[in-house]
Amino acid sequence: MYVGIFVIPVRGFILKNCRITNNGAICVGNKLTAVPRDVPQTVVTFDLSANRISRIQPSDFTALTVLRRLDINRNNISHIDSRAFASLISLQKLNLNNNKLVHLGENVFDGLSSLIELRIASNHIKVVAATAFKSMTNLKFLDMSYNKLQKLAKVRLILQHLPKLHEVVLIKNDLNTFHSWELTNRSLELSAIDLSQNAFKDFRITGDVFTNLTRFNIGEFSSKKPMIWDVRNSTFLSRVSSLDISGLPLALHDMQALLGAVNLSLTSLRMNKMTKNLGALINMSCAIPTMSKLQFRRNKLNFVGPYFFKLCVNVTELDLTDNRIHFIHENAFRSLTSLRILTLSRNRLSCVPSATRNLPFLSKLDLSSNNISVLYCYDFDNQTKLTQLSLYQNSIPALEECVFKDLVLLQVLKLQTSQIVKLKGAFRKHLGNLTRLYLNGNKLTAIQPKEFEGLKSLQNLSLHENQIKQLHNNSFFGLTNLLEIQLQSNLIREDDINTGAFNALTNLRRLDLRDNHFSYKKDTVLTNPPFSNLSHLRELSIPGQHHRLKSHLPINFLQGLTNLTLFSARNIHLTYLHKDTFNYTPNLETLDLSANEFSNLSPQLFLPIQNLKSLYISRTVLKLLDFFIDANLTKLQFLQAKNNQFSVITKEVINSLPALVFLDFQGNSFTCDCDNAFFINWMEISVQTQVAYGYTFNCSEPADFKNKRLLDFDTRLCSVDTGFIYYASTTCMILCLMVASFTHHFMKWQLVYAYNIFLAWLFDTKYKNKQAPNQYDAFISYNTHDEPWVIGELLPKLEGQQGWRLCLHHRDFEPGRAIIDNITDAIYGSRKTICVISRRYLESEWCSREVQTASFRLFDEHRDVLILVFLEEIPTYLLSPFHRMRKLLKRQTYLSWPRAANHPEVFWEKLRQALQSGDDLGDCRFTLNVVETA
Repeated sequence: MYVGIFVIPVRGFILKNCRITNNGAICVGNKLTAVPRDVPQTVVTFDLSANRISRIQPSDFTALTVLRRLDINRNNISHIDSRAFASLISLQKLNLNNNKLVHLGENVFDGLSSLIELRIASNHIKVVAATAFKSMTNLKFLDMSYNKLQKLAKVRLILQHLPKLHEVVLIKNDLNTFHSWELTNRSLELSAIDLSQNAFKDFRITGDVFTNLTRFNIGEFSSKKPMIWDVRNSTFLSRVSSLDISGLPLALHDMQALLGAVNLSLTSLRMNKMTKNLGALINMSCAIPTMSKLQFRRNKLNFVGPYFFKLCVNVTELDLTDNRIHFIHENAFRSLTSLRILTLSRNRLSCVPSATRNLPFLSKLDLSSNNISVLYCYDFDNQTKLTQLSLYQNSIPALEECVFKDLVLLQVLKLQTSQIVKLKGAFRKHLGNLTRLYLNGNKLTAIQPKEFEGLKSLQNLSLHENQIKQLHNNSFFGLTNLLEIQLQSNLIREDDINTGAFNALTNLRRLDLRDNHFSYKKDTVLTNPPFSNLSHLRELSIPGQHHRLKSHLPINFLQGLTNLTLFSARNIHLTYLHKDTFNYTPNLETLDLSANEFSNLSPQLFLPIQNLKSLYISRTVLKLLDFFIDANLTKLQFLQAKNNQFSVITKEVINSLPALVFLDFQGNSFTCDCDNAFFINWMEISVQTQVAYGYTFNCSEPADFKNKRLLDFDTRLCSVDTGFIYYASTTCMILCLMVASFTHHFMKWQLVYAYNIFLAWLFDTKYKNKQAPNQYDAFISYNTHDEPWVIGELLPKLEGQQGWRLCLHHRDFEPGRAIIDNITDAIYGSRKTICVISRRYLESEWCSREVQTASFRLFDEHRDVLILVFLEEIPTYLLSPFHRMRKLLKRQTYLSWPRAANHPEVFWEKLRQALQSGDDLGDCRFTLNVVETA
């Protein structure tokens, strides 16, 4: 009933149109028009039945090298390409029945060297190419029934390439002649051939071509004209042990010749639908000394006389099914002293024929589907060897206590659907060896106390589909060996099961109470739990309700069921389960709560059942699955939760089910947003769990995605790897701190200098395109600590003696303006800039900006606008933090005041020349090169 726990996916992914189970792909009834390409390479069975595939191509099965069974039954295949199955080197069974093939082309089955069984029945095959079957050298079974093969020459093309073929079935083709020389010119290895329902007019075997034939079927067709039968040598069929000549239109002498050919080997004969000479045929067949099984169905044998089977002394099995028999003479079977099995099913007998009492060694008697209306105490007298008795589908309203008194060895009794209303103690004293009793489908309304007391060996009792509405505390008294009881589809109520009716079934393994009428209004504790004595019970199914009223399950309903492995509570209108419900069932493995009305389930409910492997919660109106997170279901393998109301499957839910191998969420409406991003990605990449029909999951919201497939949602929009972001951010932060610390320690002054350069560049860019008139001959850039030298030495010489107009910040800067604007206007408003450099000058922020602005003007305008005057001797290492200053010293001429101490007039002359020189940088270097450079 529950097969989910056996589902083992061969790869962890979802298939568009198939599902994986037991290492096989099942794609049945999905309206496929082509073979799906997403089937895993490791499947060993592949079922494509009931689809709409019309063509088989070589690329369809390229990767399925380990496939052993392929079923493409009931499709529309009309063409198979050459070498279409070439990749299936391990295939052993191929089913192409019920398609539309007309022509089997060249090399159509190439590559199928391992094939053992080929079924290609119910097509329209007329033409078979010479090389179609040549590669199937290991084929043992071939079924080409219900096709259009008209000549044996077509069959010959097939058989000549199949050296190991043991059985060929050619039922109902268009063959009308059989000449052995047309079929083959050599001996065949066939052990069975079925040519039934071919309208042969002429059947001739002129050579010993069937040397190993043991099973031969040639009947089952109707024809008014006798068939010509010519088997030249009676030994040609001398090994046939099973023969079917049903409906064969042979003249009586030809029939005698046929039966004579198998006179020393025949053990089983079927002569169904014979229209005349019935007595003679029975006598001829029973005259064969080795014949033990005779099937004589549908022959309109209304009456069985006393001598009809007189010669059948060796027959052990006689089947007279569906012959319209209404009377059998009491001596009809007296000569059948070896008879062990007698089948009289589907006839018109009104009582048990007295002739059966003359068969003391009979072990199986089938009287089903007759018109028997009463059983008498003498009906089974002397049947002490009977082990199986079938009386189902008769009309027997009541049994009697004495009916089965002589059936001391009976093991199986079938009385289902026989209109039985009362048992009347028929099972209280007798049938001590009965193991199976079928009473289902009758009209029983009550099981009286000790009704089955005599059935000490009974193991299976079927009482389903009756009208039982009353059970007593001793109804099943004596059934201490009963393993299974079926009580589904009755009228049993809670008062009946609370009476202790099941207390006697101490060894019961399976109890089915589905579709009854008991329910509980409260979940309170029961005084007498109904199954408290059933400690060996393994499977329990309780009823679905016929009404729509809410019901409850008592807290200790399952008390005593310590070995229960399967519990089904489908469709009983539960809205709530107490968290202690399963405290009594620690070994539960399969739980079915489908078709109830839970809005949520408690995680504590599952804590006592940690061995749970399969859970069915479909149609339970669940809105969330968060209860899985704390339920600790680490062994759950199969989960079916179809047609619920949840829309999001979180990462926590999936991670809480580490053993899951099969998941079915069909019929739910999912939200297509980033909340389901993990579930979508997990469905596609999981290496363990198969999501059944995951490609059919649809979106319900947001509106833009409504009715679109869940797997069409692009999860890349949600791909934010927070772990990587944290890692990258932390790494960058650490690196920045390290660089900042290193820079601050080793490059403090270089940073200060770079900052000043940047500011100077900004302001230089702002003003470099302005062509302001030169108001001054030179702007003097100096530090306030060097102002005495500028006022006392520089200003008198350059303005007083040489007549140059100078710009000094303390004298000429416009009050109220930004300092940087004054500096920039002064530099660009002067022909030259004289930098008076000292140690204090290098440490001054504003002096640094002034020299930077001047240097940008120098490099951007390519004019000699900068004059460097050193008031102190400054070592090179002190200039290293001032990268731009060192660069200027390497490219520009400068003047040193300390070196001019002995010849100051030369210093002032050189300074005058520098102020007087033109704007060309080349001229500047030529005229001032007399000054020593660093």
